[in-house]
Amino acid sequence: MDAAKAKAQEARDALAETLDAIEDKFNVPKRTGEFVDKAKAAYEKNPVPWIAGGAAVAAVVIGLVAWAVFGRDDD
Repeated sequence: MDAAKAKAQEARDALAETLDAIEDKFNVPKRTGEFVDKAKAAYEKNPVPWIAGGAAVAAVVIGLVAWAVFGRDDD
């Protein structure tokens, strides 16, 4: 009987560990914080690609706005 109880306790402990791992993996605020920390570290290490990427995104947005405002509407 004690062996069965011990085995059941081991199974409960394994299940609890698995559920904790799943909860940790799907913890969005924690994952977002980790992503932000990695992005900050990458920017501090070499900001040039970040600046170039930001300029490219700005150029695309400005182009889309200009196209929407000044584009011909043939409909």
